[in-house]
Amino acid sequence: MTRVTRIGGLVASIILIAFGIGAIYSGIDGRDRIHEDLAAEQIVGTPDSSIPNEKVDTGKEAEAFAEVTRKHVLEATQGKVYAELPRAVYKKDNTPVPDEQAEAALKSGEAMNNPLRDLWLNQISLSTALNTAYFAESVSTFAIVMGVAMLLSGIGFLILTLRLLTVPGRREDG
Repeated sequence: MTRVTRIGGLVASIILIAFGIGAIYSGIDGRDRIHEDLAAEQIVGTPDSSIPNEKVDTGKEAEAFAEVTRKHVLEATQGKVYAELPRAVYKKDNTPVPDEQAEAALKSGEAMNNPLRDLWLNQISLSTALNTAYFAESVSTFAIVMGVAMLLSGIGFLILTLRLLTVPGRREDG
């Protein structure tokens, strides 16, 4: 085994081990931060959710809460999504303003922006944040798993390199 090969094997092993440790640390730190940030919001699952009366402090719980918020908004809008709701409603009776008349009705003051559309926008914002927490926790878990794989690969490669360096009767090439 040449000197360059020995050094290369040792360096590669050390790099794999270092990156493995770094990935594990980053993954654990990321998961902890996600859990802390979610817990700080003090969100509690509603009785009709899959996490009733449970504090939302994990990515999976955040995903579950995002699902129930969508359900609630669909109930409030009689099953209509944002794009299906009229842009404006008349102030006097909350009836929809036809879209082609919305601009004029809003300018005249006889109509207002549809508050159900605002409700949808708030739900979309909240569910996006909650689903991002779920995704971030999944990425953190992946980083931990990949870190363990790199760490074990590095240790295995180091053992193999050290074993080849100490094989009796091997001739030094350079």
